[in-house]
Amino acid sequence: MAAAESSGTAIGSSGRWALHGKTALVTGGTRGIGRAVVEELAALGAAVHTCSRKEEELGERIKEWEARGFRVTGSVCDLSARDQRERLLREVADHFGGKLDILVNNVGTNIRNPTTEFSAEEYSFLMATNLESAYHLCQIAHPLLKLSGSGSIIFISSVAGVVGIFSGSVYAMTKAFGK
Repeated sequence: MAAAESSGTAIGSSGRWALHGKTALVTGGTRGIGRAVVEELAALGAAVHTCSRKEEELGERIKEWEARGFRVTGSVCDLSARDQRERLLREVADHFGGKLDILVNNVGTNIRNPTTEFSAEEYSFLMATNLESAYHLCQIAHPLLKLSGSGSIIFISSVAGVVGIFSGSVYAMTKAFGK
C-alpha cells in the first residue's frame, strides 16, 4: 500500500485496494467524520447506507453523492430510539440482500452543560444516542455481519474519552469506549 500511496495512485483505482462488492452502514454520515467515512468507503467502491435525523440534510448529501457516482442510500433515523434502530437494520438488510460487511458506529451528539446541570432527559438522550445505539446496533447487525463472512465493526470514539477537554463529562463518558 505504501508504494501505491507514494506513486500517487488514486483511491479505488487499480494498484490500490478496493471495496467493490462490499456493503457498509455508517451512522451519522451527513456531517463531519461520518461524511468523510461515507465518501471514502464509496470512493473505494462500497455500497453505503447512512442515516441522519435531518431529512433535508440527508437528501442534500444523497444528491451530492449521486452526482459523484457514489452508491449511497440513506434513512431518516433517530438512533436514540430503539425501534428506529431496528427499523434501520431492516432497511439495511433489504438494501443489501441480507448481508452487511462493515458497520461504522459514528453517530454522536453533545449537550455542553456542567456535570451538575444535566437534566435526566439530557443525560438519557446522550447515553442512548452515543453509547446505547452503538451497542444495540452491533447486536442487531450481528446476523448480517456474520452472513458476509468477513464483517467488521468500527467505533468512532473521541479524544474527550481519554483526556479532559471542554466537551462535557457525559459526552466524554459516552465516547470513551475502545480506549
